[in-house]
Amino acid sequence: MSLRGARAAGAAWARGWGAGCRRGASDLPRPPPRAVDVAELLRDATVAEERPRAAEARRPPGQCSVLLFPGQGSQLVGMGRGLLRFPRARELYAAARSVLGYDLLELSLHGPQEALDRTAHCQPAVFVASLAAVEKLQHLQPAVIENCVAAAGFSVGEFAALVFAGAMEFTEGLYAVKIRAEAMQAASEAVPSGMLSVLGKPQSKFSFACLEAQEHCKTLGIADPVCEVANYLFPDCRVISGHLEALQFLQKNSSKYHFRRTKMLPVSGGFHTRLMEPALEPLTQVLKSVGVKKPLVSVHSNVDGKRYMHPKHIQKLLVQQVVSPVKWEQTMHAIYERKKGVEFPKTFEVGPGKQLGAILKSCNLQAWKSYQNVEVLADDDGGA
Repeated sequence: MSLRGARAAGAAWARGWGAGCRRGASDLPRPPPRAVDVAELLRDATVAEERPRAAEARRPPGQCSVLLFPGQGSQLVGMGRGLLRFPRARELYAAARSVLGYDLLELSLHGPQEALDRTAHCQPAVFVASLAAVEKLQHLQPAVIENCVAAAGFSVGEFAALVFAGAMEFTEGLYAVKIRAEAMQAASEAVPSGMLSVLGKPQSKFSFACLEAQEHCKTLGIADPVCEVANYLFPDCRVISGHLEALQFLQKNSSKYHFRRTKMLPVSGGFHTRLMEPALEPLTQVLKSVGVKKPLVSVHSNVDGKRYMHPKHIQKLLVQQVVSPVKWEQTMHAIYERKKGVEFPKTFEVGPGKQLGAILKSCNLQAWKSYQNVEVLADDDGGA
């Protein structure tokens, strides 16, 4: 992505959102009409690319930025409080109420945590909080948005990254997230399953451990057990997803597989495995009705860590992502790989929590040194 392309994306963000939040969400359950004319923005970007700018110097990599969007599990009661003095952030929550049919801001600010943690609620909540955090960043440090060259989101965060990059309009993206979250919630309730965070060692054999856990499940009468790596976080750290009996077996036998630490995650199901197959058709259908465009900023897919190249690629991989492992470690390497001596971009985690920053630190310490998170819990006057 050239600097001019990044600036076109920044301009798209800055001028497109006010109108996008004020109209178009009343026709649900059909997705609302697109409020931002992405085709026009793409034409603007093309003109900007073709216009001669010989006097413009290429921006040093250290002055460029990368935005990371968190996923499910980062939600906290109170998120959004640090965003409310920014009018366009409030507009996002107002639009969300129309799309979702309930007061997402009230739930985000006051909980209860049990309700916020439900998959059907927390995915939209993290999505909207992340994009509202971008509004805060746009207000306080507009150059960060103007000079953004890449974005990535963890699981549902990928939808927020694509909306930020102009590939989807906000209300359509949120409606797709709503359908995805409800379908994944239903799939989770069909089978007792979950996710286990595992910190291993270089000699840890994750695949072998999963196979033995599956065999254990068969002895319990589970016909088609699921136990597999669902998230690649950083070296020697994985999240394993599947039947609860399999995850309990791994916890009990963690020393055998050289696991240093295991922890059950506060999620309702075995995400990013074939246990989520019932969610594929609803998501496929809703994405057919979404006006997907080529991103104005490079957005990296969870499925393979590579950049999205065209709209059909986006629609295909967003569906595949639900039953595929999140290759976040590979994505971090793809974004931050550079020749020795070349500066790293500034990285901003936009959304609740600092989990992606912690993962970045373990994947690439030098890139992490230019990392900041955008506060969403409290109102701070010190910027991002």
